[in-house]
This record gives sequence, C-alpha cells and structure tokens, in this order.
Amino acid sequence: MSIVINIYYSGTGGNARKFAEEMESSGTAAEIRKEEGNLRYEYFIPMADPETVLLIDCWEDQEAIDRHHASPMMEKIAELRVKYDLHMRVERYVSDEGGIPEADSRFVKE
Repeated sequence: MSIVINIYYSGTGGNARKFAEEMESSGTAAEIRKEEGNLRYEYFIPMADPETVLLIDCWEDQEAIDRHHASPMMEKIAELRVKYDLHMRVERYVSDEGGIPEADSRFVKE
C-alpha cells in the first residue's frame, strides 16, 4: 500500500509557483525526497489555473507521513506557506494494490 496526497497550493501574483520554485532551489524538496518512505514529491502547474501549483506527495505508509510531519522540513514548509500567503486544498488516496484492471489497460500506451 502507498498513500498519495495531492496538495493544491493557491495564491495570487504567481506566489504558488514562487513557493514551489523556492522549495526546489533551496534543496528542501530534494531533502524530502530522501526521507525514508517517500516515494514521490513533485510539483505541477494545472493548465487551467496558473495561480495554483499541485504537489503530488506519495509515501509508503502512514508511519512515513508521520515521520515527515515530525521532521524539521515541516517548519521550513510552513514558513514558506506563510511567506507566499498560500491556501491549500488536500486530497488523499490509498493505492490500488491490484493495479490497472485489464479492461482499462487497453487505453494505456507505454
């Protein structure tokens, strides 16, 4: 099982993008990717909403998320959220261990 958390950061004046850029340029995102249990930590910009940045954050299990939340990284992230006056919307998903059903796989080109 893995847990995927989609975090939509929204702001004004390009602040969500500036936040993501600072997370990357400061090395904070790279450090999070090195944390035990982290499977994915990537930022994306929705084409229909340039004032929002989507973070896809994936962890092995809840224990890995709890360790991350207790880490010094969270203080840095919180500081940047305040600096850029960001609002968040969060979605949480648990992976489908069965994978892609055969009926759906015909629509996937690898």
